[in-house]
Amino acid sequence: MKSILLIEDDVAFSNMLKRFLEKHKYDVTLTYGFEDAKTLINKNDYDLIFTDLRLPDGDGLELLRMVKQKNESTPVVLMTSYAEVSTAVTAMKQGAIDYISKPFNQDEVLHVIQNALHTTPKSKSAKKNETVKTQTEQSSDFVSGISDASKKINEYIQLVGPTDMSVLITGESGTGKEVVAKAIHQNSSRKDKPFVAVDCGAIPKEIASSEFFGHKKGSFTGAINDKKGHFESANNGTLFLDEVGNLSYENQVQLLRALQERRIKPIGSSQEIEVDIRLITATNEDLLLAVENGQFREDLYHRLNEFTIKIPELKERKDDIILFADYFLERANAQLNKSVIGFSDEVLKVFQNYSWPGNLREFGNVVKRATLLTQGDFIQIQALPVELTNESHTNSAVTTMPLTSLSTKDNEKQLILRALEQANNNKTLAAKLLNVTRKTLYNKIKDYDINL
Repeated sequence: MKSILLIEDDVAFSNMLKRFLEKHKYDVTLTYGFEDAKTLINKNDYDLIFTDLRLPDGDGLELLRMVKQKNESTPVVLMTSYAEVSTAVTAMKQGAIDYISKPFNQDEVLHVIQNALHTTPKSKSAKKNETVKTQTEQSSDFVSGISDASKKINEYIQLVGPTDMSVLITGESGTGKEVVAKAIHQNSSRKDKPFVAVDCGAIPKEIASSEFFGHKKGSFTGAINDKKGHFESANNGTLFLDEVGNLSYENQVQLLRALQERRIKPIGSSQEIEVDIRLITATNEDLLLAVENGQFREDLYHRLNEFTIKIPELKERKDDIILFADYFLERANAQLNKSVIGFSDEVLKVFQNYSWPGNLREFGNVVKRATLLTQGDFIQIQALPVELTNESHTNSAVTTMPLTSLSTKDNEKQLILRALEQANNNKTLAAKLLNVTRKTLYNKIKDYDINL
């Protein structure tokens, strides 16, 4: 299987292109920017580099020169919406094997890639890389978003992951608190040890001691076998306690003692067991308010809260919508044995306009249902639940404002500023308001020195 590094900052287009190429048996690694691409190119070898000419944080020609310095025989194909003959000639002179201008059809891109792979032999030092994951896959479920809120979460995960600090993750239901906990575990020295997740809200207080610390056979009615508790199961690894605010006061005391002493005693046993765990907890409640009301122990709160990460609601992460949609589509395809390529523009607009009260959990369910209902290559609006389309229609007044297009030099900057304001600085949505590509909007923002 031939490996391709695809570098393209248009999230919707790049993910559809990636899935199309994978259907044609190519191993595709996707990244969205110049700096991430540099890191991947320096670490790995690819059969083909397929990159956009203009990226938000760099230039395709500069990337081409870097690739050729590392391995002269690696074929590079440049793609662009700006079909300039002079740029094409420059690219070919500097070693590009081919040049393709967007929009291009499926047959064209396959022909270009097949020709590039056939024309240029791979160097002896190049190795086939079929296991490299995209930059959005820090763990099997973690999506590293591009919004400011997501970047802050990613920064915190990288910062606190390698430590043994206790982490309290807060956020509304369905925002992905357990996924963040797993990402912290994967970035720690304990990543090869157990990650044990416990829903505290699902444990009756009467059996919580047995669940956490285990019991011996015959220690109480119904104890027909020895049971290993969650603490012992997570030994040397990470214990994740979800909805920790639901623990009874008595259970809070037991948890605090276990954390302080790093020892547990199964019910009915006379022997203590030493445990070495990293504790991560999560809640959608205000634990400080619970402390003030006497419902949660203050000493336990401080023990759990050595570092806090707040997960924002999905409606606050609009720039990540397309990334999450693509992730949920990949997962739905695998679960349902489907091969849907992507979403129609109309569906993506609905996703952007909807408020997502159920957050990521609701989003994942919507995409899975739509994938099941879709018979063609792209999910259409008919496959979405009616509540999404109704609310999207109500909230879409901003997207139907008569901004039309960038018409004259005199009013371009004002139109851009107005679109960005209406779109809350969401560049993808602002570009749609202006009826231009996102890259055109990036270039105009740079040309007019607009500070966001």
